[in-house]
Amino acid sequence: MVTGASISAELTDADWLEELRTIGDAAGSFSDIGRDHCAVFIEDSHDVLFVGFETVFGIRSGSETGLPLAFDICESRGWSHMTIMAKHQSWFRDDAVFGFVDRLIDYGFFDQFDRVIFYGAGMCGYAAGVFSVAAPGATALLVAPQATLDRGAAAWDDRFPSSRRIGFRGRYSDAAHLTGGTETTLVLHDPDEIEDSMHASLFRGDNVVHFPYRRGGAGAIESDLRNLSLISALAQAAANGELSLSKVARIMRARRRHVPYLRALLSRVLSEERPQLTVWLCRAVLAEQPLPRFKHHLERAEIQLGLRSDMSPNTDDVRRDEA
Repeated sequence: MVTGASISAELTDADWLEELRTIGDAAGSFSDIGRDHCAVFIEDSHDVLFVGFETVFGIRSGSETGLPLAFDICESRGWSHMTIMAKHQSWFRDDAVFGFVDRLIDYGFFDQFDRVIFYGAGMCGYAAGVFSVAAPGATALLVAPQATLDRGAAAWDDRFPSSRRIGFRGRYSDAAHLTGGTETTLVLHDPDEIEDSMHASLFRGDNVVHFPYRRGGAGAIESDLRNLSLISALAQAAANGELSLSKVARIMRARRRHVPYLRALLSRVLSEERPQLTVWLCRAVLAEQPLPRFKHHLERAEIQLGLRSDMSPNTDDVRRDEA
């Protein structure tokens, strides 16, 4: 178990990886997976194994400790964890990665653990879904995942033109299909992100739980989840075998006090020009915390609905709101 570890943000990527290698070698293992990928494994109890997929850039830009997310989630719980990392936007479509996972299966690595949880977001959510097939009965936590970028199945997603040449056929290719063997697959996505919503619709089956995370097309779902420790809460629910839609909804109530999420939600409601919904949202938010932006838009919506006539929008408020 690693306690209180951290890696300086001042290091180069190469030096950062060497520091991570030292941590892995001391508490588990560190594996180079071809030129473009690597994995760090920290061994603790065999109750739960958390398998995260991340990019080196994502870890270094999103972690206060300079360590993969799995360290934060698993250290206090005594869980074992493995993070498989990509050094660039590879989509983990690499024979070396396939071979690495094949060897883990052959060695019975995943069979050592009572519970296995796969996690990833976006490209890494695709990988978490694909490789969850390595541990039948596992749980997959997928944030805005792509199901595939194969032209035959997802020609409508043109957001990643340079990735098309990688090839999304053959082994470990279709995340929506390969999650069929999980106990539960949770798919969180923003319905206002059209392509994400279409990918999410490809994940089907009685084992799939869909949760719409509305952020008004503002993205950054994973940032919200990290800041609110919601990935940790979802992982705990998965470890307890309690990852139902109602359980996820209860966990997500923490967003009610998360200002970036609330602002994104307000922006979506305003863009739809729905004053009654604006009133309901602003009143609910203001009942929890005094946020000037929500007070301002509540007053404007109430005037629009004829609920108040004693004032007009204050131009100073408008400037402050738009700042």
